[in-house]
Amino acid sequence: MSVKLPQSAGGWGAIRYSLKMANRAGGLWPMLKALASKNNCKSCALGMGGQKGGMRDEGGNFPAVCNKSFMAQASDMQGALAEDFFSQFDIPTLSKWSPRDLELSGRLTRPVLCEPSDTHYRPISWLEAMNRGGEKLKATSADKSFFYASGRSSNEAGFLLQLFARLYGTNNINNCSYYCHQASGVGLNQSLGTGTATVDLEDLDHTDLVFLIGANPASNHPRFMRILMDVRRRGGQIIVINPARERGLENFSVPSDMRSLLFGSEIASLYLQPNIGGDIPLFKGIAKSLLSNQDCLDQNFIANHTLNFTEVEEDVKSESWETLESASGISREEIEKTAQIYSKSKHTVFAWAMGITHHTFGVDNVQAIVNLALMRGMVGKKYAGLLPLRGHSNVQGIGSVGFTPQLKQAVMDNLESKFPVTLPTQPGLDTLGCMEAANKGEFEFAWNLGGNLYGSNPDSRFAQTALAKVGFSLFLNTTLNQGHFLGRGQTSLILPVSARDEEPEPTTQESMFSFIRLSNGGLQRYSGPRSEVKIIAEIAQRVLEDSPLPWKSLSETGNIREIIGTIIPGFEQLKNIDQTGKEFHIDGRILHTPKFPLPDGKASFKVCPIPAVRRNKENSFILMTVRSEGQFNTVVYEPDDRYRGVSCRNVILINEEDIKKIGAKEGDLATIKNDTGIMTGQKLQAYPIKQGNIMMYYPESNVLVPRQFDPKSKTPSFKSIEVFLEKQL
Repeated sequence: MSVKLPQSAGGWGAIRYSLKMANRAGGLWPMLKALASKNNCKSCALGMGGQKGGMRDEGGNFPAVCNKSFMAQASDMQGALAEDFFSQFDIPTLSKWSPRDLELSGRLTRPVLCEPSDTHYRPISWLEAMNRGGEKLKATSADKSFFYASGRSSNEAGFLLQLFARLYGTNNINNCSYYCHQASGVGLNQSLGTGTATVDLEDLDHTDLVFLIGANPASNHPRFMRILMDVRRRGGQIIVINPARERGLENFSVPSDMRSLLFGSEIASLYLQPNIGGDIPLFKGIAKSLLSNQDCLDQNFIANHTLNFTEVEEDVKSESWETLESASGISREEIEKTAQIYSKSKHTVFAWAMGITHHTFGVDNVQAIVNLALMRGMVGKKYAGLLPLRGHSNVQGIGSVGFTPQLKQAVMDNLESKFPVTLPTQPGLDTLGCMEAANKGEFEFAWNLGGNLYGSNPDSRFAQTALAKVGFSLFLNTTLNQGHFLGRGQTSLILPVSARDEEPEPTTQESMFSFIRLSNGGLQRYSGPRSEVKIIAEIAQRVLEDSPLPWKSLSETGNIREIIGTIIPGFEQLKNIDQTGKEFHIDGRILHTPKFPLPDGKASFKVCPIPAVRRNKENSFILMTVRSEGQFNTVVYEPDDRYRGVSCRNVILINEEDIKKIGAKEGDLATIKNDTGIMTGQKLQAYPIKQGNIMMYYPESNVLVPRQFDPKSKTPSFKSIEVFLEKQL
């Protein structure tokens, strides 16, 4: 392979990069001081900080920090936007800026407004901003509005905004999980009765086998790599399933461990490279191999704690090995070797990310994983289970507190019994549904609680067109992003908000292990930004003047926690967290006993058909969009990808043999296209990926992502995208 990859990912390179981020934030000491505060990490949902202290995870392990934590913290600690920034740069100019340039241009400190005839955003006062937002909402019919939230916001802000939206009169309430792990939630709920991880952090300290599927935690969840290192050190195994051979999943140098830092740590004990979208036939192959030796199965568990096993057994047995090998891209020998390893495990954890969920068959992918776990009783006991690797730090919490198109019936009943209110019952639209409605001109108001809705969407041109038809777009952000320019409505208002550690009052967040953390807040880096909660409460008070809810008192986060703890099952301990400081696991989610929260108490096997991914077998490639090491979600901090040996983002990562197949050589420029879009000037770079498959960076490649979605979860297919590739002349 001509591309030069590092011997080991992480290590000294990660340390140097973290120091670079610290320097960007004003120095190492201010950075460490910020990270050491009792505030939840602003990066991934693995989480650290909270009341256990900065740089400690929920188990108390120290130091639980990574370069992603440094990235996110440095962004919040950067200086403010220049006073003349918006007068200096017009919207056409800023529309051409990269995500990185916008992110690093400075913190937002003043409300800014752009009206239809304006060429620039212009600063306005907070009074005018509140008046404009409130007046527009009052003048808008509720069914012509939608509300969107990212995972950066707190539980309190998410709960308060969804409550306001419903009392305003709409269920068009959705969040960024529809574009990431919604398939996990739907699939797990249908199979097990719970939509989150079934394991806690302690379980990972005792497991002897981890399946790591469709995930690259070396880049996206670096602290998870220490967990994987520890599994290998105690004699356990890691089976990696990924179409691309990612260096960080082969060998990773954990910066906080001197032995690993000096010599590296082998991660994968077995590395399988299926075709993109070839996971279900692979899982069925493993199941078929297990079924050939009934002693491998947990017959007692299957008989007493599951349903529909016979249907799945018959379906798996009906598949030929020829079909399974061809569709997966994995040989029978490798599949049976995988099954043999699994059959000997006593405690297995299945972990996955968006390589599994980003398909039109994402729910089926998840349920095929669950089937494997159920066959050997690896759910409903300690040290084993299922772990969706969640992205943003509070993306799970936002959903837990009701920021979804449909409230759980128990939550709705509790709300209506506690307050003299009647909540809307008409079905709300999911995220992509809101985009489709926006394109039809059906929305006059869009509330964006953090995030970058434009950059998160498939079919970038469609997204820009659709969002431009919204009458009024309200954004609550800490920094600029492309959505403010390419995803703005006819009138757009940006409100600068406090970062997590700047909130004037404590807030809470939820980790991927359903663990609630309490963040202290309390810092004041800038005088301009305001708390999300206080903004929401003030606008609600202006709009819902006759509401029975005490919006003024709900500008205090402690009062919001009191309500959440009263009405949302599992959150009861939240009512006293201010007094006790006691962080906790949400009741009923961690499954250490084989009692599943379904009507009959039993888990359910699901038949998962093999999907058809490629239509034009001879001349097409299957694309999956991915993130770089210097990136988090839609935020790009650096253009290079150190672990992949990539120095820019306009690249196509492709097998060396496939470069020859199209009559090109490495470094040539190529055109890539499909029915959705076209990209020119993309550099061909050889990479150890399965032949017939390619990778490109998100969000730039969203122009190629069709608006095809999983009908069960409504998650778009950011993977399994059929494209055509040719050398650019």
